[in-house]
Amino acid sequence: MEPLRFALIGAAGFVAPRHMEAIRRCGHQLVAAVDPHDSVGILDRYFPDVHFFTEIERFDRHLEKLRRRGEGVDYVSVCSPNYLHDAHVRLALRLQAHALCEKPLVISPWNLDALAELEAEHGRRVNTVLQLRLHPDLIALKESLSASTGTRRQVRLTYVTRRGRWYGASWKGSESRSGGLAMNIGIHFFDLLLWLFGPVEESRVFLSGPEKMAGRLELEGADVDWFLSVDVDDLPAAARQRGDHASRTLTMDGEDVEFSSGFADLHTRVYERALAGQGFGIEDARPSIELVHALREAAVEGPGPAVAASHPAFGGKI
Repeated sequence: MEPLRFALIGAAGFVAPRHMEAIRRCGHQLVAAVDPHDSVGILDRYFPDVHFFTEIERFDRHLEKLRRRGEGVDYVSVCSPNYLHDAHVRLALRLQAHALCEKPLVISPWNLDALAELEAEHGRRVNTVLQLRLHPDLIALKESLSASTGTRRQVRLTYVTRRGRWYGASWKGSESRSGGLAMNIGIHFFDLLLWLFGPVEESRVFLSGPEKMAGRLELEGADVDWFLSVDVDDLPAAARQRGDHASRTLTMDGEDVEFSSGFADLHTRVYERALAGQGFGIEDARPSIELVHALREAAVEGPGPAVAASHPAFGGKI
C-alpha cells in the first residue's frame, strides 16, 4: 500500500507534534503544512521536505493544484485554534480529502449539521480526536460499568492546570475564539463522562468565569461534581510541593480512577482507527459539544450549603 498523503493546518501549535508523530508512525507522508507563525522547526524532526506556508490562501492554492494534477492529499489534519476548526474542515472536504480535526470539532453545535451535509455531499469523512476513549484503563472502566448496570455512581472530576498571563492574551483566553474554559480544557473530560456514564438528565452551574468553572451533572448512570481551573492557587498543596503544574483527578464512589499514564501513543491510535474507517465522527462529538454549549449559556446558581461542603470547587478537598 502506498503511503497516504497528509496536509496539516496549525503546524506551530502545541498539539501539532502529536499529529506529526502519528502520521509518521502510521507510515504516511506529510506533504504540506500551514501556520501564520513560522516557529515550525519541529517539522525537521518528522518531515523536513514538507512544503510550508504562512498564508492559508497559498496553502489552499497549492493543495488545489496538486489535486487537479492527480496528486491531491488524502487527509487534512486540523490543529488550528478552535474557532477556525469548522472553516478548516470545510477546506479539507472541498479539496476532496478526509478531515481529522482536533477537539472541539466546532464551538457551536448547530455547525455540526452543516458539516454533516458537506460530508455527505463530498463523500468524505470528518473525524475528530477523542483520544481518552482509547485509553486502556478507561476502556476497562467502561467495560466494568457496562457489566454493572443499574448502579448509580458518585463521581468527582477536577482538572487544575496552571496557565500564565499569556493565556488570557491569546486566543485561548477569548471565549468567542476558544469557546471558553469548559470547551478549551474541559471538552475531552466532558466527552469522557458522557461516554462512561450516559446522557445528561440535569445540569447545574455553580461557578463560571474565564479562569474557573464548576457544576454538577446528573447523568444516566452517575452524579458528577466537576471543577475546572487554570488558576495556580487551585492546585493542591501536594502538587505544588512536587513542582507540578497540573492536577487531574477522577474519583468514583470515593475511589481514584487511575489514568495518569498511557497517553504516549493515543493520537497514533486515533489515526489508526480513522484510517481503518472506524474514526470518531460528527455524531460522536455532538453530545459533549451540546453539553458544553449549554454550560456556557446556563445561569449560575448558588450551590447551597450541602453541595458547597463537599464540592471540590468549594469546601471539598481537591
